[in-house]
Amino acid sequence: MSLIKSISGIRGTIGGKTGEGLSPVDIVKFTAAYAAFIDKTTPADKARRIVVGRDARLSGPIVSQLVTSTLASMGFEVINIGLATTPTTEIAVTGENACGGIIITASHNPSQWNALKLLDANGEFLNDAQGKEVLRIAADDDFEFATIDKIGSIQYNDTWLRRHIDAVLALPLVDREAIASANFRVAVDAVNSVGGLAIPALLRALGVKDIIELNCEPNGRFAHTPEPIPENLTQISEMMRSGIADVGFVVDPDVDRLAIVMENGEMFVEEYTLVAIADYVLRHTPGPTVSNLSSSRALRDVTDALGCTYTAAAVGEVNVVTEMRRTGAVIGGEGNGGVIYPAIHAGRDALVGVALFLSHLAHEKVSVSELKKRYPAYAIAKNKVQLTPGIDVDAILEAIKKKYSNDKITDIDGVKIDFHDSWVHLRKSNTEPIIRIYSEAHSMSEAQKLADDIISLVNEITKK
Repeated sequence: MSLIKSISGIRGTIGGKTGEGLSPVDIVKFTAAYAAFIDKTTPADKARRIVVGRDARLSGPIVSQLVTSTLASMGFEVINIGLATTPTTEIAVTGENACGGIIITASHNPSQWNALKLLDANGEFLNDAQGKEVLRIAADDDFEFATIDKIGSIQYNDTWLRRHIDAVLALPLVDREAIASANFRVAVDAVNSVGGLAIPALLRALGVKDIIELNCEPNGRFAHTPEPIPENLTQISEMMRSGIADVGFVVDPDVDRLAIVMENGEMFVEEYTLVAIADYVLRHTPGPTVSNLSSSRALRDVTDALGCTYTAAAVGEVNVVTEMRRTGAVIGGEGNGGVIYPAIHAGRDALVGVALFLSHLAHEKVSVSELKKRYPAYAIAKNKVQLTPGIDVDAILEAIKKKYSNDKITDIDGVKIDFHDSWVHLRKSNTEPIIRIYSEAHSMSEAQKLADDIISLVNEITKK
């Protein structure tokens, strides 16, 4: 069993002993701690209202009942929006004028996992200090349930997916007329979660008539490992090779990541989801862009080519959003297929990604594979080094910085070394004794060679 307590929320495997898995006791405890934090930090004149949405995984109904009942027991009015994507829940928080929200989803984790993702009144994830305070409240049992005269309520509202789609359609850069006229044939793999409700409904609203639905029944029985990366997408890739569709879209269980499959069955590559959409956005509304340090350099190259400014942020959606707000970015996100378009809201949103990508494709009047050829060619290798507990990871990173002191170093999140046509980024894990090593170059062999050199150096340092 596993239970991981972090600033971004609580995730774990369902069942087990208290404190060892995501048991009912743990769900109640951390929900109550979050409610106590929200109560303490919300102005007295604002309604005590919290939005709750969930993905379709098998444990969702039970976890939702525990979460909503606990929030009501803490004196809150709960708006339960039921099956909902992560971005839908984020939009609902502000739409309901709520003071917070909880998304019940373990994102791309397998079906035995679930999690509580915690939002503030802006529908955005808690920052580092806020997350730590929730964990402190939980550790100290520093919360108190409401007496009978102050007990809260639970209301159901199933309108938010439709309202989310309407908000996407209202975006000036979403060209429904061009999409409908293009007569796209679109395949969708929603891994049997809420994307099976959201993405086909969005496509129909965009005027797409030919939709091939794969794993779109939201029953929580994931048809494949749910992370939308190439090794997990063989089913849709094989189907696309037959020429059945012009483009394929794949989302994770909570629909905040978007992977694209080209008409020939090959991956567009999730790093390039953001790159292509940023290209479209910048051509119509020039402005700054932001991605995290572990994302492809291709976004920087496209941004520079269009005369705009690129900035890198520390890894983590909340850090990207903070940097986007600081720079006034018009588009940003993460290289895992997470598109953040602040014109609608400050969170990763696959629905927005689908609508903007199809608008781009309709305007360019080329195939997806031809579109991909327009962008700088990079490959990212993702590795990790397992360390024995007790090793001083910070000392290792400091030694790496010293070794490469003549190169461009960024240390806002681990250590990133930028070379002329490649880079490598080392970060320590917050949950296990490992160093994650991401490297990028113009070919996978070059990227892996760069990673191997760094791994050898790390092993050499740990032996001393």
